Amino acid sequence: MVGARLSERGVLRDPLAARDASDEEIERVHARHYLELVERETREIGRARYLSTGDAVIDAGSWRAARRAAGGAIVAAAAAVSSGEAVFALVRPPGHHAESDRGMGFCLFNNVAVAARAHQAAHGGRVLVVDFDYHHGNGTEAVAGSGLSYCSTHANPAYPGTGLRSFRRGADVVLNVPLPAAGISTEAFVATWETLLPAAAAAVRPNLILVSAGFDYVAGDSVGDLGVDVTAAAPIASAVRRVAHEFCGGAVAYVLEGGYGLDALTESIVAIAGAQSGAVPAAAADAASLPQDVRGQLDEALRTAQGSS
Repeated sequence: MVGARLSERGVLRDPLAARDASDEEIERVHARHYLELVERETREIGRARYLSTGDAVIDAGSWRAARRAAGGAIVAAAAAVSSGEAVFALVRPPGHHAESDRGMGFCLFNNVAVAARAHQAAHGGRVLVVDFDYHHGNGTEAVAGSGLSYCSTHANPAYPGTGLRSFRRGADVVLNVPLPAAGISTEAFVATWETLLPAAAAAVRPNLILVSAGFDYVAGDSVGDLGVDVTAAAPIASAVRRVAHEFCGGAVAYVLEGGYGLDALTESIVAIAGAQSGAVPAAAADAASLPQDVRGQLDEALRTAQGSS
């Protein structure tokens, strides 16, 4: 339905065909026995139920859908690299909670991580994953390293209860800025990203940026809701665009994660598309005006990015 709405708005241009991710591509992130488990349990299923590894609901179509979502992320990343432009992978199920041998939180395969490792297999280099979903991407954090860095804002306390500190993993960084689950102003949310993202990119100097684009932070979302206005997507996308052009020739692929309101999803993606025109909305707020607890978390992330934490 979101795709149809984007077509009506004239945003869905030059669509790319997704494909299934191969076993080899998925196994760069996930254990072989886990792939076999997902295939077996979805094949044997009679009705929708939970995957045996945890809180991910599956049905008979889940295996095919998850392979296609991971493959769609790979296609988007490759297209972004070849074109030097932003590409959006409108895929489901989401992926950022999926760990190497465990599906959870609606996620079976970690789409952005699979795409990152596919890019590295083809081109080498470094990948920065940017995650503004309401929930922390515990699966992506778990596989960070070997040229894959991760930065995230997410509600705390909230599912899955991870992402409480920032740290370095060799030459790579994991930067976490927990936000109060009770909510944050739109201006503060945007200011956090306008400060965090350039610091993360400067530390990593990525060849590709992948965005775990979860829009459940938007006010009114049935699963998340940080009280942030839908308009936040535009200045954040502009910040992503600036960093992508500075470090990786404009190569950025957005991969859909959470977000469960059709209106908010549509408007957010429309805003991201508009930001690619080069119009740069002014910063909504100075980072110095952030709430004290958020400022402290952001400062820790910045120190980690600079190698002083």
